[in-house]
Amino acid sequence: MLVTLDEAVVLTTGIAAAALVNWWFFGSRPKARAASAANGVQEFTVIVDGGYAPAALVAQAGLPLRLVFDRRDSSSCSEEIVLPAFGVRRFLPSGARTTIDLPAPEAGQYEFTCGMGMLRGTLTVEPRAT
Repeated sequence: MLVTLDEAVVLTTGIAAAALVNWWFFGSRPKARAASAANGVQEFTVIVDGGYAPAALVAQAGLPLRLVFDRRDSSSCSEEIVLPAFGVRRFLPSGARTTIDLPAPEAGQYEFTCGMGMLRGTLTVEPRAT
């Protein structure tokens, strides 16, 4: 069976697209960003626009945490933020900032996702240096 040039181009494009999608969702590693601290509260601003930026957050254990989600897109996937370890499920209005205050978390790694579980991020809480 011979493959025409058009079929080869379609097949190659399809394979490249599948590889890109797999890399995007499973292979790319976001750069972590540390929290800014003011008045004893660690704060992050996370842009919600087709994903989370930054998607990897690093905080210190033992200090309260404030997460500000700035939703800039209008897709239904990004309309909710879920932090299962903290029992948080919050609607994010499009074009608005939503603040979530958390008590001082213990050291560990915590996931946050959209309501559908497609958009993902991590909060890494490191032990405080003594």
